Amino acid sequence: MRGQLPGGVVLSPVEITSASVQRGDVIQVGGQDCRVIDLFQLPAGAKRLVFDSGELLTMHMGSRLDALRLQRVRGGDLARALSPRHHRR
Repeated sequence: MRGQLPGGVVLSPVEITSASVQRGDVIQVGGQDCRVIDLFQLPAGAKRLVFDSGELLTMHMGSRLDALRLQRVRGGDLARALSPRHHRR
């Protein structure tokens, strides 16, 4: 699901791994939305995520999770921002 937020910001679903997770990503854990506020690199490609609630989650190299990511829209063209990349010109 994608949602529009004020100020030219779009909330988009993304699949994340330990290599692609970013601060600000929102991951649903146990039915609660948890926003990543910090990351720590661990051995073997794993990362320790720190959520705004203070809870921790370790993502191993093979972990794949669905998350929501805030993305800014340049120029305010939301229709273009939401279209698949291969259709953009």
